Formats: sequence, C-alpha cells, structure tokens
Amino acid sequence: MRYIDPKAVFFGVLPVMLLLAAAAFGQSARVVPTPVPTPTPEPELKISTQEIKLNVLAFDERGGFFKGVTTDDLVIREDNILHQAASVRYIPANVLIVMDTGGEMRVVKTLDRTRKIALALIEALRPEDRVAVMAYANKPVMLSSWTQDRASSRAAVNSSNFGTRSTFVAALDMAAATFGRTESDNNQLVLITDGTDSSATPAQKLAAFDRLRAANITVHVLSFAAMEAADIEPRAKGISKTPPPKAMPDQIAKDMPNGGRDTANAPKARVFVVDRPFLRKLRDRESDLIASEKQLEKLTEDTNGEFIGSMSPDEMEDKTSLVGQMIDSSYVVTYSPKMPVTAEHGVAERHIEVTSKRPGLIVQARRNVLLIEPKTP
Repeated sequence: MRYIDPKAVFFGVLPVMLLLAAAAFGQSARVVPTPVPTPTPEPELKISTQEIKLNVLAFDERGGFFKGVTTDDLVIREDNILHQAASVRYIPANVLIVMDTGGEMRVVKTLDRTRKIALALIEALRPEDRVAVMAYANKPVMLSSWTQDRASSRAAVNSSNFGTRSTFVAALDMAAATFGRTESDNNQLVLITDGTDSSATPAQKLAAFDRLRAANITVHVLSFAAMEAADIEPRAKGISKTPPPKAMPDQIAKDMPNGGRDTANAPKARVFVVDRPFLRKLRDRESDLIASEKQLEKLTEDTNGEFIGSMSPDEMEDKTSLVGQMIDSSYVVTYSPKMPVTAEHGVAERHIEVTSKRPGLIVQARRNVLLIEPKTP
C-alpha cells in the first residue's frame, strides 16, 4: 500500500480552501442594488390649440359703425369663463348670396321678388366686399365666383332660373364648401329662402346647420317662410281663396229695389275644397314652413347673424339694407379657448358672448359654436 503524507495533503488542500473562502467573502461583501421599476409613461394630454374666430358687430350710440375697436375694449365669456381677445381686425367681407328659386307650391316666394331682394343687398354692401351668387332649385348652381364687380354680380342674379324642387340642404353644403376654399376670416352667408327642402329629412337639415356652425360662417336669413305659411293657412283648412261668383253684375244689382239689392250684395258662402290628399299635402307644407321659420331664426342667433322674417315682400325688401349694415359693421375677433376640446370627447358646443367695456361702444356677439378637435393622422 502506498503511503500518503498527511502534511502534504494538508498543504495541498490549503490553497484551494483559501481561494474558496476569499470568493465566499467577496460575494458576501457585494451590495446587490434594489430593482427600480420602469415608470409607465403618462398619456400625453392633447390640448386643443384651435383658435376661435368671431364676427363682432360694433356700433356707436347713434347706431353707426364704431371705428378703432381694440382687444382691450372687449370682454369675452365662453360658457361664463373669461377670455382675452388675441386680435381684433376689420377686414372686407366675403358675402355669398344664396337664392331659393325652387319649390312646386310657392306663392309669395316668386323668382322676381327673390331677385329684387338679392339686388338690393348687393347695392347695400361696401365696394371692398367680395360677392358670390348661388341659386338652387332642382340643384344648387354657382352663378358667379367672388368678385368686387357689382355689374357682374347683378348679372348673375338676373340669370337665375326657377325650378319645381328645392334642394336646400345641398345648397348649404355647397355654400360651406365654397367658403372652405377661401382664405378670408370674414365669411358672411345670406340666405333668401323659405328654408324647406323637397327631399331632405329634418335630421339632415339640422346636420347641415351644425356644419355651418362649425365652419366660422355668419348666417343671415331673409325668410319667406312666415309669408308662405300665412298664404297657405286658409287653403290648408279647405277654404278656397277664390271669391265665389257674384249672383249678378254690380250694375244690375244697383238698379234693383232695396230688398233685391241687399240680397244680391249679401256675403256669399265660402267655398270648401274636399280633395283630402291635396289638403293633407297643404297641411304638411304649412307645418314644414312653420318649423323652418323657427330653425332659420335659431341658425342666425347661433352664428350672430340677422334674421328678417317680414309679413310682406315690400317690407322684406326695405329691410334688406339692414343686413348689409350688419355685414359691414363686423370685426373679426380671435381668442384661444381655455377648455381643451379633447376633454369633451373631441366635439364641444360653446356658448360665447362678447360685451364692451369701452364707453360709447356697443357690441353684438352672441354665438353658439361647435368645436371639433381634428383627428391625428
């Protein structure tokens, strides 16, 4: 048997043991850092930088145009939150005149009257304003593009034709698109209409109104709706507007004895229409006209425009110059909303009112606008 020296074994194993001890000591002395969790990035708050533009009417105490309005003269309230105006500018207007020349049951809204009102408006505008003319019946048609040439605008009005249908909603959408292709901030739309449509639904009409409210367009209306409704009202009840025939000519009745003369001149019985489908159509037309009058008036209120709903064509023509005065007394005011549109799910309706803090300055600006946050591509 081979002899193994214990000292050799001891001294041979000793270095290995020392190395293992040193390694163990080094591991026990090492500081292991505590893991730090990676922070989750917070979603970026998308603040709307959309600038709101308003048309603010400015008058002096005599009703004339007030010159030299500044940002310090105005107080802006958006849903009762105060805002500071960023800019105030007086710039010429882009005025789009839209003539309603259609409808199978029109009586008061004749082509000749519509033309006269459009021509009166053109004459009431300042020379620096640009005018475009559109007419709609079976479909909307642009009769002239933007121009300061008043002779060209008048010729466009006189070139309009009548039709049997009324494409009101399509005309509103064409008007919005026409303004969308311009770079002007002073966009004024004038509707000479009764506000009815031959085929669009009430929901489609209200949606078209909302598109105008979101497009920074001031809408003015010269409405035939009330006059058409007043004319149609007795017929919708089945009463004929045509007077009954006389029992005898006036000369013969005059020469008769008193009793016979009184009988001949006595009021005749009213004539009633018994065509039930036609009466139903008249009643539907009357209801549509009454609803349209209210909708058009609200549209002008929401866009700070002027509404003329006269009870006679002559009165409407006389008041047309008031619309021109409103258009040419308008400043373009801008400010940035403090409440982000994103916080309201991308669409917000804001109620805005502008008042004056300058003595002698009277302003008119109450508007309900739709703000739409543009989608990120």
